[in-house]
Amino acid sequence: MELTGKRRAGILAHLTSLPGPHGHGDLGPSAFAFADFLHAAGQTVWQMLPVSPPGFGGSPYDSPSTIAGSAWLVSLDVLKRDGLLTARELATPKALAGRERLLASQAFREERLRRAHARYLTRRTKAEQRRFDQFVQAQDAWLRDHSLFAALKLAHGGAPWTEWDAALRTRNPAALRRAQAAHDSEVAYRHWVQFEFDAQWRNLAEYCRERGILLLGDVPMFVAHDGADTWAHQALFRLDRQGRRKVLAGVPPDAFSDEGQLWGNPVYDWPAMQRDGFEWWVTRFSRGLQLFDALRLDHFIGFRRCYEVAADAKDARVGQFRRVPGEALFDRLRERLGGLPFLAEDLGIVTDEVVRLRRHLELPGMRVLQFAFGDPAGSDYLPHRFETQTAVYTGTHDNDTTRGWYRTLARTDEGKQEKRRVDAYVGPSPEPIEQKLMRAAYASVAALAIVPLQDVLGLGNSARMNVPGTSKGNWQWRCERRDLSPARAARLKSLARTYERV
Repeated sequence: MELTGKRRAGILAHLTSLPGPHGHGDLGPSAFAFADFLHAAGQTVWQMLPVSPPGFGGSPYDSPSTIAGSAWLVSLDVLKRDGLLTARELATPKALAGRERLLASQAFREERLRRAHARYLTRRTKAEQRRFDQFVQAQDAWLRDHSLFAALKLAHGGAPWTEWDAALRTRNPAALRRAQAAHDSEVAYRHWVQFEFDAQWRNLAEYCRERGILLLGDVPMFVAHDGADTWAHQALFRLDRQGRRKVLAGVPPDAFSDEGQLWGNPVYDWPAMQRDGFEWWVTRFSRGLQLFDALRLDHFIGFRRCYEVAADAKDARVGQFRRVPGEALFDRLRERLGGLPFLAEDLGIVTDEVVRLRRHLELPGMRVLQFAFGDPAGSDYLPHRFETQTAVYTGTHDNDTTRGWYRTLARTDEGKQEKRRVDAYVGPSPEPIEQKLMRAAYASVAALAIVPLQDVLGLGNSARMNVPGTSKGNWQWRCERRDLSPARAARLKSLARTYERV
């Protein structure tokens, strides 16, 4: 699927940002209602953040299993509809009413998922069992490791895999067989959660497809160290004999941080991956494209070169770049997938090599309007400098909201100068700044214009999704049902029609 084959408009909104009775949105009624809103608003692209299980701090970019779907996105309302839960069991406690109740929500959902699974085991038909078995067999390349890792993690009280018994840590085949037998019921439960996630996802995807809405997913560049991917494929990462990280992934100082960003993820052993035919990447992308029509490649520059720092580093100021065989990887992906339906997040320190790789692969890149006005000499992020094969954003999940960003410009002399350049570019109309930048994005030659839902709603920095380099208070923003009004949808559709994006 080509994202940039014709002019399109879309909204960036994660499923958890939608309203929901159990702490946040999921694959239930709120997702279908949002699809209806997109359709009424003339939007043909729904972009989400990664839908894998969130990791440290609730981050979807630090997942313990990058290929699996998040259990917290499985709709309890759908399970009730299917007779696996009762209305009384779904009575929502007050603890889930606030936005900062992630742990309470997960505990509530986990308990209900286990109840639903127990009922499923007693009520499943032969046809349902056959569908379940077919799913498990089809997803065996990742599902077995994901479920066993989760079961062992639970059995070890949450301890990282590097502290497990040596035979399990090093994946001794006999030890794995014993673990599989010992934790068979827990593994079966984890299989079922993924089976249910898949079924609910396919229903939502079909609903969106019928309304002409493409789903755009997100593939994090790196994986969590304490996760199924690293444990199951240790030879593909730069680890020592005990499984500890030799080096850490991050980025050098940039616009987000004077000390750089020290993510702490393990770094790939790219020569080992290439010798393996990049099979782990093929599996990962294949599953992603079973869920989404196209995928955004987070930190695309990491497919050309990777920044790494010493394992004992306190920040990312001192490190080095290593070359990555991006061409060979994408040649293999094209061969196995039949195409490259990707969007390259080419933000940050973009070298000529990165630009050449993206153009060689014929992938659209990204332009963020909040980055367009900082340089007095002008920037390639200014709309009149765009290439057609581009996705333009007012901001991303890592930015402040447009209204919040604009307000903070007045705090410094440099910011005030940038603000004057913004005002000169978008003109003196009385529209709020987020609407001015939306109009600039829609009017540009970029084939795809994406606006975060917070900007659609005109919200300030209290609605920010993530602050890079911090681990608290992120990923918690939720919209309200009243926000997705017919009047707001009509205004968006009018804008899309004006700039030929319907």
